[in-house]
Amino acid sequence: MGRDNRSQFHALRARFGNGRGTDRTVLPLGIEEVDHKLPGGGLVRGALHEVAGGANGAVDGAAAAAFAAGVAARTGGRVLWCFAQPDLFPPALAQCGLTLDRVVFFECRDETAILGCFEDALRHGGLSAVVAEIGHLSLKASQRLQFAAEVSGTMGIAVRRWRRQTEARDFGTPTAASTRWRVTELEAQSLPVRGVGPGRWLLELMRARGGECADFEVEAFDNAQGYLGLPAYLADRPAASVAGGRRAAS
Repeated sequence: MGRDNRSQFHALRARFGNGRGTDRTVLPLGIEEVDHKLPGGGLVRGALHEVAGGANGAVDGAAAAAFAAGVAARTGGRVLWCFAQPDLFPPALAQCGLTLDRVVFFECRDETAILGCFEDALRHGGLSAVVAEIGHLSLKASQRLQFAAEVSGTMGIAVRRWRRQTEARDFGTPTAASTRWRVTELEAQSLPVRGVGPGRWLLELMRARGGECADFEVEAFDNAQGYLGLPAYLADRPAASVAGGRRAAS
């Protein structure tokens, strides 16, 4: 992290305090079919998790950011969001539960600075979650982030964004993240009256350390509480017909 960014981060540290945690519990996503595929029944708090958008979302990152915001909101504490592309829309994050009174947005000059800020914030331990928008994530960098999250108990969420669609191939390279997700926008379900139906996502669990991979069709966060939902026509189906069955990734 450059000197200019370090001074800003130290100011944030003073604002948040210096408490450290060792929380190794899990955060359920709130849908039994999804949590059943995650070791321990949820996302490990003191760990690194990756999220990327599918299809055109690999570039705009809207669905991935919304998913990350909903998860971060439910960690219960202060959240730091690092980015280099100044196109975040805070009211949209608030609809996912991450309101402005709980999040600080930290604009970095480039991805190198983002990685430095990401690691420092995870090591600090005074935040419940740190979200960072980043394109390339090497195995070595992810190992440092995973270790920092484990030590402090802070959840790290890497929102993978690329400037070109072809760069999204980088999402296939190995990292040390505990889970890896891809979130793709689906056509909203029609309402019986004129209006816009609830947003829907294809939520792909592409990697779960010690668990299984699977696909889920879910309703996007729309209740400002950070909870996902199952579409009505899937809610009463047996779990086996809702969740996918790809082989686990170690």
